[in-house]
Amino acid sequence: MEQRPNAIGKERILYPDDPSLHLVGDSAAIEEVRSMIRYAAATSIPVMITGPSGSGKEVVAKALHLCSARVDEKFVGVNCGAIPRDLLESELFGHEKGSFTGAIAQRKGQFEDANNGTLFLDEIGDMPFDMQVKLLRVLEEKQIERIGSTQSIAIDTRIISATHQNLDQAIAEKRFREDLFYRLSVFPIDIPALKERRDDIAPLIRHFIKKIGGEEIYFTPEAMDILENYEWPGNARELRNIIERAVVLFPGIMITANQVSSLFRRRASNAPTYQEHALPSSFPNRGEARPFSYVADDSSSKGTLGGGFDLKKHLMQEERKYLLSALRMAEGVVAEAAHLVSLRRTTFVEKMRRHKIERKMALVEPQSSSTRVE
Repeated sequence: MEQRPNAIGKERILYPDDPSLHLVGDSAAIEEVRSMIRYAAATSIPVMITGPSGSGKEVVAKALHLCSARVDEKFVGVNCGAIPRDLLESELFGHEKGSFTGAIAQRKGQFEDANNGTLFLDEIGDMPFDMQVKLLRVLEEKQIERIGSTQSIAIDTRIISATHQNLDQAIAEKRFREDLFYRLSVFPIDIPALKERRDDIAPLIRHFIKKIGGEEIYFTPEAMDILENYEWPGNARELRNIIERAVVLFPGIMITANQVSSLFRRRASNAPTYQEHALPSSFPNRGEARPFSYVADDSSSKGTLGGGFDLKKHLMQEERKYLLSALRMAEGVVAEAAHLVSLRRTTFVEKMRRHKIERKMALVEPQSSSTRVE
């Protein structure tokens, strides 16, 4: 048999579900992450994912699971910082009926639930110190005990942990056990901040637009320059937030550099805003931004007391005219139109439905009496 002197032990198996299908980006940094996933997916060793908040640690964890031999089993996620300390042990290891007040039935923990699959321990740096001791024992012995039970249950669970904290500092401050760190961080994967991988911004924008759905949105080159040079303190999570906001405010519209700045406002005022940079009406070749004004609707009719007056009908006609005027002022952007008349977007949409108003009606200028063909 032909010998392969360069082969050491068994040949590593790489599964066909490539990380490229689950991780979006063109940067060298994200390609390095993909490479690390390919190696880790061929094993069952513990993996620790580090990176700032919003950088996509859970996305990487799921990609690793999907590329591994455990793909047909469960992926179970637990946020160690979001569960109260008194409930965390039960959440992870389960409990027996009557083991504590409120334990009205037996319950499996997440370790059992993820048996033969993957358990993702997010924000592991926030785990209480005494719980770290119990977790370490489970990792070493590969078995758990439910609260209130003395029976050990064998588990085969792949552990992926993640944190945005500096665990070296946490170890120095005695907030995190060093022996647990070495148990969890057998294979570390670090995700750089989005500002350090700007080549990923454009692909991520395309991905989020497709995933969010609705009408397409577009950015001018100047607008893309702003997005690609922004610091992104919230990383990919903040970018998705901005794209979701853009889809709501500017559906089907080419977004310019002036409009991009309005997307970064963290807080919105209930009062209408007429700043040029905040309104879609400031797009090139469109009317200047201006306060809401009344636009005549030729479909309306004037009621007179002499011929009988239907107040309800008159008020409905007036409301319809103002809704149409707001839409025309906002160039068909429903969210801005609602803002102009100090209504919630959902309320504005409901009124549009009641009055049988469509967005395209706002894009057609009403005929004036001087240009109307008799």
